Amino acid sequence: MKIYLAGPDVFRPDALAWAEQARALLQRHGHHALIPLDNTETTAAGIYRANIALIAEADAVIANLNPFRGCEPDSGTAFEVGYAIASKKTVIGYLDDDRPQIEKLAGSVDAQGMSIENFGLPINLMLGIPCRIVRGSLTDALALLDGD
Repeated sequence: MKIYLAGPDVFRPDALAWAEQARALLQRHGHHALIPLDNTETTAAGIYRANIALIAEADAVIANLNPFRGCEPDSGTAFEVGYAIASKKTVIGYLDDDRPQIEKLAGSVDAQGMSIENFGLPINLMLGIPCRIVRGSLTDALALLDGD
């Protein structure tokens, strides 16, 4: 399978090393990794188009849905997941902490007084319902995908 790897990992200081490790992991499982860092685009519009093309080429998407720059997943990753779902792709998300969101955020309202969803999901329902969620890492998400 061709698997698109969505997530904020492209912003890591060791992003290129991470990408090579991820590519090797998928290859050991008989898959081909499609990673946003693979494209050569340098403009915002070019990167957007290239990533959309990679998602279109993919058979499935594995998404790092861990909090990024706050308590929610990366907004670009959330878009990519939505695009993949709309394109009828299988999407598996992984999280370090799969406790219900209301438990992680310790209450029914946040610091701004806004309500916190109480559906027993570890992330917002718009990601938690259409994605298959696994607690763990890329390796765990890949194992779930391979278990289909």
